Amino acid sequence: MSAISITQAAVLGVVEGVTEFLPVSSTGHLKITEGLMNIPVDDKAVVAFTAVIQVGAIAAVLLYFFKDIVRIVSAWVRGITNREERYHHDYKFAWWVIYATIPIVIVGLAAKPLIDGPLASLWVVGASLIVGSGFMWAADQMGRHKRGEDDVTLKDAMIVGCSQILALLFPGFSRSGATMSTALIRDLDRLAATRLSFFLGIPALTGAGLYELKDAVGAGVDTTPLIVGTAVSFVVAYASIAWLLKFIAKHSFNAFVIYRIIIGLALFGLLGTNVLTA
Repeated sequence: MSAISITQAAVLGVVEGVTEFLPVSSTGHLKITEGLMNIPVDDKAVVAFTAVIQVGAIAAVLLYFFKDIVRIVSAWVRGITNREERYHHDYKFAWWVIYATIPIVIVGLAAKPLIDGPLASLWVVGASLIVGSGFMWAADQMGRHKRGEDDVTLKDAMIVGCSQILALLFPGFSRSGATMSTALIRDLDRLAATRLSFFLGIPALTGAGLYELKDAVGAGVDTTPLIVGTAVSFVVAYASIAWLLKFIAKHSFNAFVIYRIIIGLALFGLLGTNVLTA
């Protein structure tokens, strides 16, 4: 493939930063944007590039939740050597995040040929956007929103962690949308569901970005566009996280549901009229 230009990398960085943690599917929006810029969405280098620039968004999470992460990691380290510390919720939570990441790692490695191939189709993205919208709406209606972050259990973490597989296999479903919705079904309130989604995303997305780095560099993407895309996604994602946490404190997910349906239908229209190719 021809190398992704710096301008294209910056645009993709903005899209990644805005959409990574909103429940609208960053992968779906990246693939649509790539299609509009005539970048082949199923090219291995492109797939790797989009995975790598996610690291910028993850860095934004690490910075935004730095105090929380330090508290949780510190509790985990203390608990390794001190039995009494193992009863602390933060120590348990650290292990739960690790356990909840294992399923998506296994599926990601096993299904990589499908994820990089047939499932990368924009038809899949459009369908996933719409189906995922139904799942989000139903979850928001079903959830009783009565449990906070301190009420999260191992069962919650594992179920929500496994829901990330939906977004892995069906780009457009949205990792954030799947995890937040599943957490709502578990009766977590919207803020707790959103924060749990952030924490579960850190190891999964960081691991994916680092794993794909060698493919991105070795398959035709220059280092400069990678750096630009990652840096832009970091700045934009930080602002996006701050906005989302304020928004969900007072609003339901209905605005995201409506937006996803509109984008999904528009994508079908673009594909059906050959403006975009799958």
